[in-house]
Amino acid sequence: MEGRAPLIAMNKNTWRAVIEVAFIVFLFYSNLLMGEFERSGLGEKKGLASALTDVFTPANFAIAMISALIGYSLFEFLRRKF
Repeated sequence: MEGRAPLIAMNKNTWRAVIEVAFIVFLFYSNLLMGEFERSGLGEKKGLASALTDVFTPANFAIAMISALIGYSLFEFLRRKF
């Protein structure tokens, strides 16, 4: 039980922020992966492993994190305003 104390002590709002940002990143990557199979067609030709290596790049991760943080900030602003 001692190992769980820091997790329980973490602020509830912090957990919500982490979960929401992670969900936005998940949506970003799922959209990119769908594009590999639908739009470019390279996913179907080269396979899933090739599509994953095309999608999971440092540049895409940076874009996903920046987008997720902007999206989270915008939704938090709207939650507090309305």
